[in-house]
Amino acid sequence: MSEHLYESWREEKRSAWLYRVISDAESGTPRQVLFLELAKAAEDQAELWVTEIEQAGAAAPTGFRPDPRSRLVGWLVRRFGIAPMRAVLAAMKVRGMALYNQPMPALPTKIDPVGERHSSAGGGNLRAAVFGVNDGLVSNASLILGVAGASGNPEVVVMSGVAGLLAGAFSMAAGEYISMRAQREFFEYQIGLEREELDQYPGEEAAELALIYEAKGLPREQAKRLADTLIADPDKALDTLAREELGLNPEELGSPWGAALASFFAFALGAAIPLLPYLLLSADIALYGALTASGISLFGVGATLSLFTGRRSWQGGLRMLAIGAAAGAATWAIGRALGVALG
Repeated sequence: MSEHLYESWREEKRSAWLYRVISDAESGTPRQVLFLELAKAAEDQAELWVTEIEQAGAAAPTGFRPDPRSRLVGWLVRRFGIAPMRAVLAAMKVRGMALYNQPMPALPTKIDPVGERHSSAGGGNLRAAVFGVNDGLVSNASLILGVAGASGNPEVVVMSGVAGLLAGAFSMAAGEYISMRAQREFFEYQIGLEREELDQYPGEEAAELALIYEAKGLPREQAKRLADTLIADPDKALDTLAREELGLNPEELGSPWGAALASFFAFALGAAIPLLPYLLLSADIALYGALTASGISLFGVGATLSLFTGRRSWQGGLRMLAIGAAAGAATWAIGRALGVALG
């Protein structure tokens, strides 16, 4: 029990140390004051843990030295700035990272008390799906061309294409599931920490939330009233703290199974494109059909991705076509060489 109390004390002291590092990095900006106040709030919470440690009959901690990980993160913040380190800092219980998701308002503006309600998840899912199709298309087209270069037997090409489709799709799905599962568990852990702190120290959490609103442009008294009102409702308070302090939307943490299935089908769809001509056309023209279908699809994928990059659609399409053609030509040449050497 006492070890848990000591660890909680160390976490608050570590957070206070990192807040001061961030404050130094934000010297001369409104955020500097915010992070100094957050450092003070963390120190105050550390003192509360000291009280609990003494009440438990254990010896109070006498000093704090940042651990190597904290020192490394502090160095990285000083070297590269705060924005690139947001995820790492959030993982180390540093609050206020949501401030770096949007620009600071120049003048007080209307602020949504529970954070940004609009989500870019739809656009993110579309982008992920397009990339999944592209991965399947390029990898399986290259595989099919390599096998076709080594052996002209259509049955061998089909068998290799089906194997490539299934192996790639299952591999992508497994990787996406693991990635999303780890991300979701991390987010749930962060929200769980907020829930515990809200239960134990609602006043301190309200003070931290008021500081964030003040840094966003609200007058101090208005920010304090808004924070106190939100903290009075535990469910709304947790939702707000997750959004404002962690930059998370508790309703959109992501589904590991959903991500895995989407990745599987997107990859399989792309991988099926160069394979279908071998299933639908005669053997003597199947290769040309695969080249044509793959080329048209690569251009279409590149043009679609231009929606996210801001490039002209024909430029994006030609670039993707050139990349896919280079990959296919390389694997065909390698397969051809191996076929001659082994044949």
